[in-house]
Amino acid sequence: MREYDYKEIEKKWQEKWAKDNIFKTENEVAGKENYYVLSMLPYPSGKLHVGHARNYTIGDVISRYKRMKGYNVLQPMGWDSFGLPAENAAIQNGIHPAIWTKSNIENMRRQLKLIGFSYDWEREIASYTPEYYKWNQWLFKRMYEKGLIYKKKSLVNWCPDCQTVLANEQVEDGMCWRHSKTHVIQKELEQWFFKITDYADELLEGHEEIKDGWPEKVLTMQKNWIGKSFGTELKLKVVETGEDLPIFTTRIDTIYGVSYAVVAPEHPIVDKILQVNPSIKDKVTEMKNTDMIERGAEGREKNGIDSGWHIENPISKEIVPLWIADYVLMNYGTGAVMGVPAHDERDFAFAGKYNLPVKQVITSKKADEKVELPFLEEGIMINSGEFNGLSSKDALIKIAEYVEEKNLGQRTYKYRLKDWGISRQRYWGTPIPVLYCEKCGEVLEKDENLPVILPDDIEFSGNGNPLETSNKFKEATCPCCGGKARRDTDTMDTFVDSSWYFLRYCDPKNLNLPFAKEIVDKWTPVDQYIGGVEHAVMHLLYARFFFKVLRDLGLLKANEPFKRLLTQGMVLGPSYYSEKENRYLLPKDVVLKGDKAYSESGEELQVKVEKMSKSKNNGVDPEEMLDKYGADTTRLFIMFAAPPEKELEWNENGLAGAYRFLTRVWRLIFENSELVKNAHDDIDYDKLSKEDKALLIKLNQTIKKVTDAIENNYHFNTAIAANMELINEVQSYVTNSMSSEQAPKILAYTLKKIILMLSPFVPHFCDEIWEELGETGYLFNEKWPEYDEKMLSSDEVTIAVQVNGKIRGSFEIEKDSDKAVVEKAALELPNVTKHLEGMNIVKVIVIPNRIVNIVVKPQ
Repeated sequence: MREYDYKEIEKKWQEKWAKDNIFKTENEVAGKENYYVLSMLPYPSGKLHVGHARNYTIGDVISRYKRMKGYNVLQPMGWDSFGLPAENAAIQNGIHPAIWTKSNIENMRRQLKLIGFSYDWEREIASYTPEYYKWNQWLFKRMYEKGLIYKKKSLVNWCPDCQTVLANEQVEDGMCWRHSKTHVIQKELEQWFFKITDYADELLEGHEEIKDGWPEKVLTMQKNWIGKSFGTELKLKVVETGEDLPIFTTRIDTIYGVSYAVVAPEHPIVDKILQVNPSIKDKVTEMKNTDMIERGAEGREKNGIDSGWHIENPISKEIVPLWIADYVLMNYGTGAVMGVPAHDERDFAFAGKYNLPVKQVITSKKADEKVELPFLEEGIMINSGEFNGLSSKDALIKIAEYVEEKNLGQRTYKYRLKDWGISRQRYWGTPIPVLYCEKCGEVLEKDENLPVILPDDIEFSGNGNPLETSNKFKEATCPCCGGKARRDTDTMDTFVDSSWYFLRYCDPKNLNLPFAKEIVDKWTPVDQYIGGVEHAVMHLLYARFFFKVLRDLGLLKANEPFKRLLTQGMVLGPSYYSEKENRYLLPKDVVLKGDKAYSESGEELQVKVEKMSKSKNNGVDPEEMLDKYGADTTRLFIMFAAPPEKELEWNENGLAGAYRFLTRVWRLIFENSELVKNAHDDIDYDKLSKEDKALLIKLNQTIKKVTDAIENNYHFNTAIAANMELINEVQSYVTNSMSSEQAPKILAYTLKKIILMLSPFVPHFCDEIWEELGETGYLFNEKWPEYDEKMLSSDEVTIAVQVNGKIRGSFEIEKDSDKAVVEKAALELPNVTKHLEGMNIVKVIVIPNRIVNIVVKPQ
């Protein structure tokens, strides 16, 4: 018998698939519904990691399954290939980013093919190519013309290490999201912005359309990030200057409890204060340079300083001090807030730190209840003038009406979401197609001159923007007057590239447009998107915004880009930390003894199972696993070890187990292949033995269970487990029940159905076996098995027999048999007859299809 040589088999089938181009997808196939499966495209770092392998295996299993279910399936792949790592590599290695990127793509494409993914490689895109980024520039122009892009000076998040701007979403715990090495600071720069806030309400309302297909966690994260709040904008009066200071509050009912007001250190009024009180300048500068995300974090101690100025409460007429504090942000509300320590936890902590007054204006509805401050619940108004005695809920409305009536402010909505700053001071990105002409001002490059190509005469020093070093790039001709012009040297945030790439897959060779509407409308919204939850408020929000803009530009018709979203769980692995060496060791340098780990020097190491990462040295190279176990074993383990949305703990014992299972299936089929190949006739269902029937019932139950498990949120582990159970039944059948006339045909029929059900998971393995069994063609093009409703359960039931409550035997009989027939069969059982000796039968109780209870007493 042939051995299972996975290396030879996988190479053979990958070459055959490529030669016959079986994964090529047409935009339309008569009689078939389109189905678009998309995995988030990778950054070409050079090597796949296990997270990639998991993400893309999930997508490939879905694609193959849907294809077998009769859909015209699109599953493309491409490369999110602009960005800082390539630029850093250019600086460090003296190699152009394009060369580094191209080389990495070639290696990762090779690795993806080794795993057997069914991508239509004719649709491959790479965002670093002019053929792609030309359309970023074209779309920039269309959005500019629609009034969705503007430029302004703004305080931005600046990474001193990367020497570039970061969007709010790219700052994590005060650090740059790419490397977490440097604290992000605030810097004022002139920046281009996309007006994503114009779509804030629609981005919220759109959640209703996708709520059944997206994880609730992702929708909640987006809602919180957009941060829509209804409240009142109120004009406080600055005592020292008489000017208005607008503040926004969602708790106008607490206005009588204001004991101070606060402005952000970036607020325009602060410059006026510093002219009068320069002694506080250093403190204000320190607050400005603190990362905005960190400043707004829950639980962080808030810092402030008394400005020396005061404001007048327009309703109570009280005069209270004006403070400058780091917990107030210019990018939310008006950059000024009222301080109500008695009814706000943050204000209470701040007032306690700086010994500011605390004035209670709401008390409990229960007259005898002692109130602890800060009191945050709904209650009864006190110390609030004419509003005393009202419930705080009613006061919220009454005081807001009073504010509007007296022209002191108005009710309004505010958003946490701010416009998307896309300017980046780096080379490896899409050039912004804007020029500056002394005569014409700010002008856009003409469409016929796109793409604006990245220049080659660049100096990568590691300091500043490399594009500034290219005179060839900067010096341009004005497209309006023909005079001298200067090119914008910023490039676009790489999230622009990934905000619409899935549309280019639909029409990747189009030379006239980013994509044709009639083609994109056939494929969108994407039926199933797969990627990490970490993209919830960056890529996924930006892609939704872009999609709605493109709809409004008339380029497509749908409202949402992704119908369903699957956020796969992280891959975990054991890390080994040495306290002596203050570093994480590689697994190869670790000695395992039982459940403990030691360094080669004998030190016991700290062991944790945590997210795989380079910094923890606990990653696994998928290519090593492919070499050791094969692609199909790796795919099977990844799908079997955990449901796709759950964390997956990497375990080589699990890989070995998956390999043993495939070897067992291989042996079972090859040992019986001649029998199967010669079983040509149809099964005669009138000649089935009891064992034949039992196996066919198990087969149909398995087909139903596997199909339901895949359809029901892709519980692939359940589907694989069901096939494993069926294989056990088949082995038992082969060992004990092959004497029946129908047995060879039933075995052939069952094994072929198993191979069909396993093929999305282990495609090379199954195509090889399919061929061995005498079949032709590819399983990729075969039809998914269907179950027979009539064969989901047996026509026979097992009836237990009790004598005075004790089980004395059982028998099988046709379901729903006549009670008299059931009673007769029960009384004739040898062990029952034995226990009836010397007894009188009082009564016989027959519970249909379940049990016979015989009540007796001594004669």
